[in-house]
Amino acid sequence: MADCVSKIELTVSCADLLDKDVGSKSDPLCVLLQKTGDQWTELCRTERLNNTSSPSFSQRLRVDYHFETVQNLKFGVYDIDNSTSNLADDDYLGGAELTLGQIVSSKTITRPLQLKKDKPAGKGSITITAEEIKDNRAIVLELEAKKLDKKDTFGKSDPFLEIFKEGENGKWQLVHRTEVVKNNLNPSWKKFTVPLQTFCSCDMEKPLKMDCSDHDSDGSHDLIGSFTTKASELMKASGGSPVEFDCIHPEKQKKKKSYKNSGVVSVKSCKLITQYTFLDFVMGGCQINFTVGIDFTGSNGDPRTPNSLHYMSPDGLNQYLSALWSVGNVVQDYDTDKLFPAFGFGAKLPPDFQAAHHEFALNFNPTNPYCQGIQGIVDAYRAVLPQIKLSGPTNFSPIINHVATIASSAAQAPTASQYFVLLILTDGEITDLDQTRDAIVRASRLPLSIIIVGVGPADFKAMELLDGDDGVLKSTAGEAVSRDIVQFVPFRNFKDAPMAALAQAVLAEVPNQLVSYFKMRGLEPQKPAAPKS
Repeated sequence: MADCVSKIELTVSCADLLDKDVGSKSDPLCVLLQKTGDQWTELCRTERLNNTSSPSFSQRLRVDYHFETVQNLKFGVYDIDNSTSNLADDDYLGGAELTLGQIVSSKTITRPLQLKKDKPAGKGSITITAEEIKDNRAIVLELEAKKLDKKDTFGKSDPFLEIFKEGENGKWQLVHRTEVVKNNLNPSWKKFTVPLQTFCSCDMEKPLKMDCSDHDSDGSHDLIGSFTTKASELMKASGGSPVEFDCIHPEKQKKKKSYKNSGVVSVKSCKLITQYTFLDFVMGGCQINFTVGIDFTGSNGDPRTPNSLHYMSPDGLNQYLSALWSVGNVVQDYDTDKLFPAFGFGAKLPPDFQAAHHEFALNFNPTNPYCQGIQGIVDAYRAVLPQIKLSGPTNFSPIINHVATIASSAAQAPTASQYFVLLILTDGEITDLDQTRDAIVRASRLPLSIIIVGVGPADFKAMELLDGDDGVLKSTAGEAVSRDIVQFVPFRNFKDAPMAALAQAVLAEVPNQLVSYFKMRGLEPQKPAAPKS
């Protein structure tokens, strides 16, 4: 793994956006897409801001910068009028296509927004600023206020805080906006974490400004008061005694000699933590162990007939093998010995073809189920296919429990040295759904991620349930997963896409899953070994 991947943080603001809402301004959000092959894939998005045609987004967009490839990026601005994350039903306010190289070489770049090629989106423009992330520290703050001024005629104020850092040009740059606390002059805001690079460019003495404002739904928020400070001042709260600041409204201060403040903001707690990345763990020598489970149940159809999902086309491939190649090629780079255990399930085996086996070594060697490289798995698959009888039922839990047992013994080590990825290739007709749910909930406490690729035309409702993206997956006893570890994709969505696209989709969540596991365990990356001279 090359350690020259720079992380770039992009700050986005827009001006003169089209107004799509009747009677008020748009509620914009910006999405960042990257081109892979000829497909655009969403990388990340900013928060949505209400009622503004010139938004400055505080949520930064992070992207890996690879010098050796042209990274085509597209920034799309949408007017969001509902709570779904799907953008198809939202108004498009315009976009701009740039390469990451153009952005980093300019540092700040402004482009007109276009509705489509050569069709400008009114006077709308987008400005993007790039900053390289060199520091993995983050600041954790807990803030509250007392005796804020009342701004609303019929109720108390609805206060929120905005924190700004001084930019290179002397302008204030928004770095964080808290949630709104309704109808409360003594609010406590939720604890929040901001990367130190975002918060103060890692300069503890950089001037910061905090604005406390009263939220109005029409977007015309009233300033209650503000103050300036710096990170080193906020850190004084780390000793356990709060640090207090007078909230000053400049107009009121001018008018009234006896004016003291419009309330007091206090820092209840402030500390620095280290936020490790996937690359920190990988570069620290964490091995990713890859295991494959292949579905040989009867619902796949007889492998000798062309309509079977296991049928080999004249080029020696089928959906099972294509999926295996796509995912395996990416994962194998993170495993030094390139020895991968591979299993089949749901078939009757020679010589007696009696009961179906739910976890048999693909190479028929139970004491040594390892295959050499992805090619080794492919060879074992091709060799075993003519020898077995497809059967049933489709049980996932035995193979999940098998890998979980290995992951569990690796988890005894007090270091971030091993992580496991189980790839299950299936036609989706699962029988032991309850046992599988229980196995996943148990496995969520272990260094394990499960990727399920659905092969063939089935309705994959049960698989989507296991993925848990729409809600938290629970065991039969009602226990929730401790972290999200299952990623499901239907192969048919990628049939005509380049081979790399499937891998990108299923492996996208693995880095965060790995980081979330070691964070849950409180384990730091190992220090990279000194190079042998």
